Amino acid sequence: MPRLQKTFERTRAAKRPALVGYLTAGDPDFVGSLDIIDAACSAGLDILEIGIPFSDPTADGPVIQRASSRAIKAGMNLEKGISYVQSLRQKHPQLPIIIFSYYNPIFAMGTDRFVKTASDAGADGVLVVDLPGECSDEITRHVKQGSFHFIRLVSPTTAPKRREEILKNADGFVYVVSRHGVTGSGGNSINWNALQQEITEMKMITEIPLCVGFGISTPEDVKNVANIADGVVVGSAFQRLVEDEPKTAKGTVAELVRKLRG
Repeated sequence: MPRLQKTFERTRAAKRPALVGYLTAGDPDFVGSLDIIDAACSAGLDILEIGIPFSDPTADGPVIQRASSRAIKAGMNLEKGISYVQSLRQKHPQLPIIIFSYYNPIFAMGTDRFVKTASDAGADGVLVVDLPGECSDEITRHVKQGSFHFIRLVSPTTAPKRREEILKNADGFVYVVSRHGVTGSGGNSINWNALQQEITEMKMITEIPLCVGFGISTPEDVKNVANIADGVVVGSAFQRLVEDEPKTAKGTVAELVRKLRG
């Protein structure tokens, strides 16, 4: 059984959402970043999203934009990010690991090579923010059924008909963007009533787990998501700790994971 499926069966049985954590590979540096990510996994992440830094992260807010910039300056790239997956897989054999990227680095590597290299390293799938579902065969044509998940997104601006098409082809889980705008806790607030209605409508179409992200940063946010979805995605809140105090981030990120799980 795929690791993602096992994880959601376990969290559903425990009547809680899966905690999905995003961290940018390579921030603040190669060794320190891997140690921070490893600590977050050990502290209780249910699913890891490992972010590949990109020079134009248009879906991400200022915190992750700055993290990407620091990671690129430190020499991080897609191949090195995949090497993180290999290291983490040895320590966390049952933890689902999703590579979070923009399409440009994957295209530059070659989609067939990317899928093989990532799969061999132990990655469970990929979320490509700027690759629309209509173009997903760029990735999925290289994937054996069920062996590597292409994670799809829906947002508040996704039309119902297109949303239904996305859900019909979904695999692993669906990333539900909670609000208009970019990642991070600033900017537009979350309309929880509208989000609940949207998720209710999606659950009438699919049994694929639905995970909510963008603007989720506090235990109260996690509680709100727990009432309506299968998983909660936290990223900027972790990355802000890395930015503010990189030397102590291994401990503070792990503590926030435990706090959110609690």
